[in-house]
Amino acid sequence: MIKRTLYFGNQAYLSLKDNQLVIKKRDDEIVTAAIEDIAYIVLDSPQITVTNALLGALLENNCAIINCDKTHLPSGLLLPLSGNTLQSERFQAQIEASLPLKKQLWQQTVQQKILNQAAVLHGTHDAEICNMTAWANSVRSGDVDNREAVAAAYYWKEMFPDIPDFVRDRNGVPPNNMLNYGYAILRGVVARALVSSGLLPTLGIHHHNRYNAYCLADDIMEPYRPIIDKLVIEILNEIKEYPTDLSTEIKAKLLKIPVLDCVIDGNRSPLMNAVSTTTASLAKCYLGTTRKLLYPEV
Repeated sequence: MIKRTLYFGNQAYLSLKDNQLVIKKRDDEIVTAAIEDIAYIVLDSPQITVTNALLGALLENNCAIINCDKTHLPSGLLLPLSGNTLQSERFQAQIEASLPLKKQLWQQTVQQKILNQAAVLHGTHDAEICNMTAWANSVRSGDVDNREAVAAAYYWKEMFPDIPDFVRDRNGVPPNNMLNYGYAILRGVVARALVSSGLLPTLGIHHHNRYNAYCLADDIMEPYRPIIDKLVIEILNEIKEYPTDLSTEIKAKLLKIPVLDCVIDGNRSPLMNAVSTTTASLAKCYLGTTRKLLYPEV
């Protein structure tokens, strides 16, 4: 089932009544939405009030709530503490995962990320990708040769050739701001799916920053990033500029990320469902029933 993403960018009072999200707008207009149909809520205004009863109902239905800061970029994520009936068993399997298993999972992750980057680069710029294919095929367990970084250097140079020395940097020049926004939405999608699969988003297979509460989400989202990059390129081709500030129209396009088409395990599905397929396969890897992570193919 495809669930909804709701974005609030203006003053609103959000409450709960009869298992419905009740939205009271500034002009006193009232709109409702079924809680069970909502997957993500983006709060992008300091003039939004949310009742605790509503928060409880949203979390009970495994909704991810994303809060934006004063620069209108996503800065916080609220997720339920329990999202799967077998959570305790899966937590234990995740915690006890061996180092060789983690290295193998990271190898698969980097390989698919580079292959997806190559596909996007070829599809959007008709660029040479034989080198990227070779790098993907040469990724070893744990990516000890750091093929991910080698591929990234070439990828970003070719993605924005008209921006001298473009570097992917959170605080860098546009369109880094668009990428930041898109990746933040993607991170919320992945974190929600991990919780639904009974996994801890904090314990990564590669990322391990002591201050990062979503290390595993940052790991699993890597092969999905090129899908966001492709969307950003499509938006830029439409607007014919590198925007310093993200307009409501640009945000609206980026908020469609959860329902973007993906091909995974031979099937086409919305990105939010594809991510759930990925996280379910990860849980099986931890439990020892498979060694293969299912990732999307661009």
